[in-house]
Amino acid sequence: MSITPLQWLIGILAAIFIGFSKTGVPGVGIVVVPFMALIFPGRISVGTTGLLLLAADVFAVAWYRQHTRWDKLTQLMPWVVVGMLAGFVMLFFLGEDARGQDSLNKVIGALVLVMIGVYVLRLRFGDQLRPTSQVGLISTGASAGFSTMVSNAAGPIMSIYMTSLGLPKMEFMGTSAWYYLIFNATKIPLYILLTVLNPARPMFSRDGVVFDVAMLPMIVIGVFLGRWMLPRLSQTLFNVFALSLSAVAAIRLLLQ
Repeated sequence: MSITPLQWLIGILAAIFIGFSKTGVPGVGIVVVPFMALIFPGRISVGTTGLLLLAADVFAVAWYRQHTRWDKLTQLMPWVVVGMLAGFVMLFFLGEDARGQDSLNKVIGALVLVMIGVYVLRLRFGDQLRPTSQVGLISTGASAGFSTMVSNAAGPIMSIYMTSLGLPKMEFMGTSAWYYLIFNATKIPLYILLTVLNPARPMFSRDGVVFDVAMLPMIVIGVFLGRWMLPRLSQTLFNVFALSLSAVAAIRLLLQ
């Protein structure tokens, strides 16, 4: 495929947003998912985005690893794995729609809108949404695992979980950093396996890998720019901007 200049611009913005999302700017990461789906077909956009997220996770872990609360992370991990396996099965069986387009685009669009709704509800109800029971923990982990496997869109769910723990900011960042690094790394071999099992519907492409390599400098810029801008930027305004862009892009995916 040939990436247009407009798509390259969208990709640059997405890579910078990924850097922002790893340096303490919650909410902005959700915009990456529909943006990348405007550049690549659904499956390939998921695999391509996963590699970019993993590259940014390395920076987050390098900065915040010493603040990790492993006790809080390990209690969620088994249920995240369950959700990821469910997502794996869905990706294996999900095919094209009647017009021959990748139906995963619509799944991504719908999941992004759901995650935006979750994020808005969190702003409205705050601690009332926290998973305080074992059932809440299981549903949080499973839904985070499923959404991260299928669309890389688990951010709002994880934000609710991490916030509900009442961790100091640095522990919040360290625990989140390791969570994303572990599970984004886990997804890559699963995506490769899906590609091997069904080469007609790959999760990666040569163009996608080339794109990822070209975007690495943008990731680095986003990571450092995010750290610099965070204390100087209105969090509310930034979140509204990011969520609005995400909603528009997600609706476009649904209407394609």
